[in-house]
Amino acid sequence: MPASSPRPTLLLLPGLLCDARLWRDQVEDLADLAEISVPDLTLDDSVGAMAARVLAQAPARFALGALSMGGYVAFEILRQAPQRVERLALLSTSARADPPKRAAVRRASLAMAERGRFAGVTRKLLPQLVHASRVDTPVGEEVMAMAERVGRDAFLRQQRAILERPDSQPLLPTLSMPAVVGVGDDDRMTAPEESRILQTGIAGARLHVFADCGHLPPMEKPRETNDLLRAWLTA
Repeated sequence: MPASSPRPTLLLLPGLLCDARLWRDQVEDLADLAEISVPDLTLDDSVGAMAARVLAQAPARFALGALSMGGYVAFEILRQAPQRVERLALLSTSARADPPKRAAVRRASLAMAERGRFAGVTRKLLPQLVHASRVDTPVGEEVMAMAERVGRDAFLRQQRAILERPDSQPLLPTLSMPAVVGVGDDDRMTAPEESRILQTGIAGARLHVFADCGHLPPMEKPRETNDLLRAWLTA
């Protein structure tokens, strides 16, 4: 009998102040399709270093999924080693660098954290991350707990990396792997328009909009996210 082909690898990159909990439901549901891992993006203060660390630990070829800050790292992976990425899924992210107003907000939060005033994700901030219907639910509690686990030092490194990231729009027309783009219709951190830019910029990319969803579809709409990624992996 011929040897069975090896199972593909799927890397799922988390966002700012997120850990493996972000992708928990996808790791469980898609385990029949791929070997899945969630790289740690808390150790470096540039997207270049984050991407290099992921690549050093990854197999020669892999599918790549990413959310928010993870998308910025995914673009850097595609700059450093495009030939290694077989498929690409981008959720709640943008190819563009921060506009001045957004960058100023990031610098202010960075300065506060440097002075020791780091509160993680507070209940007041939750409506910026999840749909209003999920603020006072276990999902909201888990988002706050996740940010607390990641902590201040990692937040400082991640915010510095985000602020210094390059504009990735010129990269989009060079991408030819199967790609899917997803965003919540009520995403207040990364506007749905950013996902439309990705979808039109990457040839053949599919756009999926999650109804009644904020910035974190893998946690807010786990079944719908699972179905989206399953279709992408098996297409």
